Amino acid sequence: MKTQQYSNHRKYYAPHHFIFIPLMLLLGIIGLRQYFSIEVGDPAWLVLAITSFSILYLGIMLRQHYALGNQNRIIRLEFRVRHLHLLGKPSTEAEQKLSFGQLAALRFADDAEFVFLLHRALNENLSADAIKKAITNWQPDHMRV
Repeated sequence: MKTQQYSNHRKYYAPHHFIFIPLMLLLGIIGLRQYFSIEVGDPAWLVLAITSFSILYLGIMLRQHYALGNQNRIIRLEFRVRHLHLLGKPSTEAEQKLSFGQLAALRFADDAEFVFLLHRALNENLSADAIKKAITNWQPDHMRV
């Protein structure tokens, strides 16, 4: 497996991203194209297009909604446990000051960098992307959704 770092940390699910989405998009485009290419416009093609785009939208939104909701809760819990373990105190204050994106970015840092970058994020209000770019010892997360 390739070493994970900032430039390649995004993850794709092949059946969803490269089969389902393109297929639904293609069916929707074919339906619209056929509907507008016929002089009178067969409503069946329009129904195919609308149905395809609706299924596409629903598939994208539901997959993301459920999976990311759970993932975000786990990331917050991971942050709380790590904060308590490394700093010996609850993370309530830090969580109130940081956005979820900042919390999520901190999980890629190893333990030594976590504390340093946490203080920088709190004091300098680093963006999530800036936190990720500042990480020198990237800790991969291969189990993300």
